[in-house]
Amino acid sequence: MAKEECITQWNKTGDTSTLRNRKIVLTSEKTLQAPSTSLSKDKHSHTAGHLSEDDTQSSNGAQFSTRGNLSKDPPSRVLLMLLVGLSFSTRLYKITEPPHVCWDETHFGKMGSYYINRTFFFDVHPPLGKMLIGLAGYMTGYDGSFPFIKPGDTYDHHNYWGMRGFCAVLGSCLPIFAYLIVLELSQSQTAALITATLLIFDTGSITISQYILLDPILLFFIMAAVLSMVKFNQQRYRPFAASWWLWLVLTGVNLAGALGVKFVGLFVILLVGLNTVWDLWRILGDLSLSLVEIAKHFLARVVGLILFPLFLYVTIFAIHFVVLNKSGPGDGFFSSAFQSRLIGNNLHNASMPEYLAFGSTITIKNLRIAGGYLHSHWHLYPEGVGSKQQQVTAYLHKDYNNLWLVHRPDENESQSGTPDLVRHGDIIRLEHVETTRNLHSHLHEAPLTKKHFQVTGYGINGTGDKNDLWQVEVCGGRKGDLVKVLRSKVRFLHRATGCVLYSSGKTLPKWGWEQVEVTCSPYLKETPSSQWNIEDHINSRLPNISLSVLKPHFLEILLESHIVMIRGNSGLKPKDNEMNSKPWHWPVNYQGLRFSGVNDTEYRVYLLGNPVVWWIHLASLGLYPIMAAVAAIALKRGFSLSQKRIEHSHVLMREGGLLLLAWLLHYAPFYTMGRILYYHHYFPAMLFSSMLTGITFDILLKSTDLLIRRPYCDWLQRLGQMVLLFSILYSFYLFHPLSYGMKGPLAHEPGSAMAGLKWMDSWEF
Repeated sequence: MAKEECITQWNKTGDTSTLRNRKIVLTSEKTLQAPSTSLSKDKHSHTAGHLSEDDTQSSNGAQFSTRGNLSKDPPSRVLLMLLVGLSFSTRLYKITEPPHVCWDETHFGKMGSYYINRTFFFDVHPPLGKMLIGLAGYMTGYDGSFPFIKPGDTYDHHNYWGMRGFCAVLGSCLPIFAYLIVLELSQSQTAALITATLLIFDTGSITISQYILLDPILLFFIMAAVLSMVKFNQQRYRPFAASWWLWLVLTGVNLAGALGVKFVGLFVILLVGLNTVWDLWRILGDLSLSLVEIAKHFLARVVGLILFPLFLYVTIFAIHFVVLNKSGPGDGFFSSAFQSRLIGNNLHNASMPEYLAFGSTITIKNLRIAGGYLHSHWHLYPEGVGSKQQQVTAYLHKDYNNLWLVHRPDENESQSGTPDLVRHGDIIRLEHVETTRNLHSHLHEAPLTKKHFQVTGYGINGTGDKNDLWQVEVCGGRKGDLVKVLRSKVRFLHRATGCVLYSSGKTLPKWGWEQVEVTCSPYLKETPSSQWNIEDHINSRLPNISLSVLKPHFLEILLESHIVMIRGNSGLKPKDNEMNSKPWHWPVNYQGLRFSGVNDTEYRVYLLGNPVVWWIHLASLGLYPIMAAVAAIALKRGFSLSQKRIEHSHVLMREGGLLLLAWLLHYAPFYTMGRILYYHHYFPAMLFSSMLTGITFDILLKSTDLLIRRPYCDWLQRLGQMVLLFSILYSFYLFHPLSYGMKGPLAHEPGSAMAGLKWMDSWEF
């Protein structure tokens, strides 16, 4: 009994001290203090199983997890090299197949070419990913001449393997990063190995990595940011050391990289931000630190995780604007002032009168994305579409039919002397130069936007009626303010009906030459659709100025580019015959995405996760909350647990909880998005569910000793690991043609390589 009392007393005083940091420095007298009275058996078991909040945190209060209580399981160099070899070989295998454009290569390959040719373009994503694709192509001998017109176009003699290879190399790093992250979090080789195996042999991860896409680049920066964050948390016992600064700065670099590829990078920024807030909160509670030291911790994180990444992000755009200095297909998405920067644009180094005047010939550009230039032509609206008068549309390209003359309401201007300038509040009449008809509106409904009024061309040679009169309004201006070319945002209010000239963004049918609908909106709220600017301005009686003085400065074009990207993102619509999916489809692997080929004569590639791997992920997402709840209750109720069981419980709850939070941050927001969604949007979240699966199944298998005694529990654990490994490898053997290409009969036809493997009717391979 005396011996048993001694052991119990050691459990009381020694358990928490062994859960300290791996330096095993015992600083708390309270931890070492033995109780002065004997305790009941229940109290002994409660003390042995309980872990105080203070004991689970370091003096610097790092992150969400307990670190010091885990014995370090160092990475095996041989095992790591094996994983590297498997990951790179599965991604680089058949990298040149098929030798034609696949899926979104038509976009991102083309954009890489634009960088090589320095041609300006528009995309809804930040520029870093496309810049890196272009750089990879340039460094491997691609000259930027392939047009990337549509999927299926053969590359012929063009060197495309460098861009594909670059994406594949970054994709190959993902299983390695996941292995290192899980090893750091759980200190378990088995958990890390399960995670890496799930990702290496996932057909979806292979396919998404093998083509000229932004996804492998985005996933690389996301995983690198999380790995750097975890490594930084490991350095909390050495604050402000070189390694501490290294991982802090690398975290910031990778956050800037993730956001610089896609705005989805905001989710990993939020994850690191929550981790940092928790970290600082714990540091604030460390009474051994002075306020000066706490302030240093705070400022270091502000510099490393906010200011430095922000500087890098802005630098990415600065390089983007410097490289893309030639006029290209993206001009029309941006303001006239923005276009004046671009070599080859008609506004570049041009000169024209600075302020709008009566008697001027002008072009008028709408400020919404793809809003177009105010345009008319000789064609009339067809029978049954409002009044059968001349069509007025918005045209996305520069054209002679975009020219309009600015007149006073009731008389032509004198052709001599200095003309009067147009001011905020003035009434004008706009005459189409080519057809001499006036810009006109009336109470007939618009062709497509039925709650708006029709806009037409009416009259001849300047004659018309009161429905031809429009009031000029400078947005944010006051009565008497002048209208500045390129820079002023103006609206045109119809005097007779009170509506405002509006570009709806809707495409007219064939009779409207598939140009953009122009209406008169009764809703007067200021929006880009109702705002216009004067682009071209011709008036021989006014002095010209160089448009270089009107060029926007860097911060203006940075802000404009973000506004245009955000609007473009929210307005994305599905292309014809293109698959789109809902967020609930993704974790269940409900529907894939066709990368290449449709019929049995074509080389077919189908983006679909390895079904066994993805359903194991789904099982772990259901299993994890149950296991975490059981572990939390066991600790709270003071069940008698071994030291190793306590360690597993804390890894499950804290490290697993961090990964579950990361999965939710990268998945749940898609339920709130109004834009079109695709299957590949789930892959960032899938990486975190893979890491959570590794930890969950590792601890589940190690818990077999709760059911049976040794050595049978060890045998059962090994058997479970082997079954899991065999299931992953065999399913990869079955489904690998999805990634590496299929020819011949389709899955539902006899003789197909995928015969019998179409387990869900929604799969289309």
